[in-house]
Amino acid sequence: MASSVSKFRPVEPALLEKRSVQRHPVLVRRATVRRHSRHPSDASLADISVYGCRLLVDGCYEEGDRLWLRFAGGNPIAAIVVWFDGTHLGCRFDEPLDKMVFRALTLVLD
Repeated sequence: MASSVSKFRPVEPALLEKRSVQRHPVLVRRATVRRHSRHPSDASLADISVYGCRLLVDGCYEEGDRLWLRFAGGNPIAAIVVWFDGTHLGCRFDEPLDKMVFRALTLVLD
């Protein structure tokens, strides 16, 4: 005999974005993107977290492309393309950004 009462477990609201970490506005916008064995191309940093970033880029990229990113002349940062929509590129860093590098690139003061 079936019961007319069902118990559902509570579910968190769905996120519109798949990111689990908040992105922060950036203080530094100048960046370069370089794929393996290619020349760097100019890009503009849109937002960033310690785990990844979004860039405005020229060119064509594919999910899974390996990149070297450089922000405002700093040291290169290894990353992988997570998504590309034709103008913007979402990357995940191989290693989380150092706290001092993150602070230098953002408006975050904490």
